[in-house]
Order: sequence, then structure tokens, then C-alpha cells
Amino acid sequence: MYRGFQLNLDPKKFSDYLANGEQIHEVLLDGFKEVLDQYAVSDTVLDGSKMQADWFPQAHGDIFISHAHADQKLAMGLAGWLYEKFEIIAFIDSCIWGHADVLLRNIDDVHCKDPKTGNYNYQRRNRSTAHVHIMVNNALSKMIDHMECLFFLDTPKSTVRELVEKKTQSPWIYSELSISRIIRKRIPERAQITELFKAFSGGGALNESQREEVQIQYMLELDHLVKLNTTDLEFWARAFQTKKKLIHVKEGHPLDTLYEIKPLKKPR
Repeated sequence: MYRGFQLNLDPKKFSDYLANGEQIHEVLLDGFKEVLDQYAVSDTVLDGSKMQADWFPQAHGDIFISHAHADQKLAMGLAGWLYEKFEIIAFIDSCIWGHADVLLRNIDDVHCKDPKTGNYNYQRRNRSTAHVHIMVNNALSKMIDHMECLFFLDTPKSTVRELVEKKTQSPWIYSELSISRIIRKRIPERAQITELFKAFSGGGALNESQREEVQIQYMLELDHLVKLNTTDLEFWARAFQTKKKLIHVKEGHPLDTLYEIKPLKKPR
């Protein structure tokens, strides 16, 4: 990963690109598996490495979009806009964590459920959940490391502000932004990236309807992300198109234009 951006967007501006984003989403989802037989090493042992490779594959792309589940349409619309304007492939993070529950259900139905009572064993469920969530977090870390940029959709559905701090109730957003803060920073091997951009900025259980879901908040550290809004993205698209039309100027990578518009802060 090279750069990270914190986006505050007008959802209406990207609704026209939702269909394109959904197509990209479907392509990235292609190949996910929904059966466990092929992962069985024995009656009680599953091949976790093969399962992770199939369910959480490392897709190719330029931008990793981190978002709240409720903002999935906005994320898809943005992905469609990025492809329409720049032919950039954006990976929508729900391609990974959105399928964790499906995989977990498949494992639990086979290995944690009592066929006589239909109840799930609590201890076995804890172990299976830990395994799947470790797979997801490992996949997220690899994906963020592989992508050139991370775009975080900062909306009222993903964060809440308390005084000067921002917090989230999404463990996935918390994990992704923490990963993006500490992960190695790699400068793209393109001639357009100059020395100017080589500094980094900084039992009798209750029914589901009878109980409240536990809410846990995490404080977010966002100072390593550069802020972008809808106007910034539109200016980026116009600037890139202008560059393409100029004589004797090579087209270059569209992300280089974004880096020129939003340069890194020089270290103090």
C-alpha cells in the first residue's frame, strides 16, 4: 500500500454508476465456494489454507474500499465511477467479510450442530468463529498490502464523532484502518512518482427478537489518511482527462494525477 484517503461523499453523485459497480463486485465474487467436502482432511479436520485461498482470494486491483455494511451501494457506485473514469479496479471489502458468515454457517451446520436437537455447541462455535475471523483478517491484511491505495468511506453509518475523536462500531473497519496505518508503505515503480511524493503522511437462550446485539466501539486513528470529498474526485477526473488531451504528455497512471492534487505531507 502507498496512500490512504478518507472520503466524505455525496451518495447521489455515484448512484448512476451502481450497475457498473455491481458487475465488478460479481466478477470479484466469482469462484467463492459453498461446500465443505473438498476441504476435509479427515472426518474432523478441514484444510484451512485451501479454504482461505478459495473463499478469500487475493484479487487484482488498485484501490481497496473500506466501508460500513450499510454503505455497500455507495461503495459499489464509487467502484463503478472509478472504472468508468479511469478503468481502475476497486476491491470492495465486503467481497471478503460479507462471505465470512456464509462460510461460518456452513462449518457450524456440519461440525457444531447437534442433529438431534438442532442446537449449536457453544465451545465449538467459539473455535469455528475464531478460525474464520482469523482467515478473514489475514486475507484483509494481504489485500491491503497488495493494493496501491485504500479509500475509507467516512459516513454517519461507519463512524460517530465524540468530541474530537471518531469511533466506529464495525470491527472490520477498525481492523482495516489499523492495518493501513501500520502496514509497510511501498512506492509504486512508475517514473511519474518523483522524490516529492516519497515522504509518507503522516442453553435457554433468548430469541433473536428478545435480546439486543452487543455494541462495541473502537477509537479510530485517521491522521494517516488524506481527506477527499466529491468535489475532489470530480476535479481529479477532469484533471486526468485534461492530461490525456495535452500534446507530448503521456497518459500515465490516473492515480499519479490524484497524488499530484493531494500530495503527501512532508515529515517535520
